[in-house]
Amino acid sequence: MENEDAETLAQLLAKGVDPDEICHDMTLLTHAVDAEGDGALQSGKPLTVHTTAVLLAFGADPQLPGPDGLTPMGLAVSYDHHLAVELLQRHIQRGEATQSR
Repeated sequence: MENEDAETLAQLLAKGVDPDEICHDMTLLTHAVDAEGDGALQSGKPLTVHTTAVLLAFGADPQLPGPDGLTPMGLAVSYDHHLAVELLQRHIQRGEATQSR
């Protein structure tokens, strides 16, 4: 199901949906990390990063907090979601490297 969600998300983003949109007091990226972490906890299946990767590919800000101050990284760490932490760190480092040029 999550692959289908990632595909639908990619189609919406390609049509112009803002990857940093706030929905239910979370950024879409924080929500993706939450859905991946919670889904894995409930299903017992391994953690994935499909929706997180799609949002980052479409330019979602990996450091943008939601209205409640929660960041994608903070939530990924709380879920012990190593794949998301690594992916977020790479995008943060890439953004910092681009800014320092």
